Amino acid sequence: MEYALQEALISEKLGEVPIGAVIVKDGEIVGRGHNLTETSKDPTAHAEMMAIRQASENLGGWRLTGCEMYVTCEPCSMCAGAMVWARLKKVHIGTMDPKAGAAGSVLNVLEEPKLNHHVEIETGIMQEECSEILKRFFKERRNRETIRMNRKKYKPSEE
Repeated sequence: MEYALQEALISEKLGEVPIGAVIVKDGEIVGRGHNLTETSKDPTAHAEMMAIRQASENLGGWRLTGCEMYVTCEPCSMCAGAMVWARLKKVHIGTMDPKAGAAGSVLNVLEEPKLNHHVEIETGIMQEECSEILKRFFKERRNRETIRMNRKKYKPSEE
């Protein structure tokens, strides 16, 4: 999870929502990713998707059988669906996302009984660190927005 947090910090420096992911097979990192949706202007450029793409390229195929993902925040439905399609074995999640999570918070795509593959879920891995980076990011974003709005409202008095 420490490597996933390093990826999240890269996203944060880019002004992206700080989420990071790594994929491991046989104890080696085979894919890394961090959010790039704003930078690339691509709604699918989530950390998990970037890590899946890199792992698929490195392993020479789209089936990531035997691979495990470490991700700092609970995946959305798109990313959870991609994990199922990629046949990941397990996902280790740092902090949950009660507004958009698809690994048990809002939905549980990873363990949907009607699907032909299920991804094992482990939560709470370095939860405090993973949660704190997101809280800090959104607090700073709200503060910047408040300052921007206050500047708009302020009109110097005409003398």
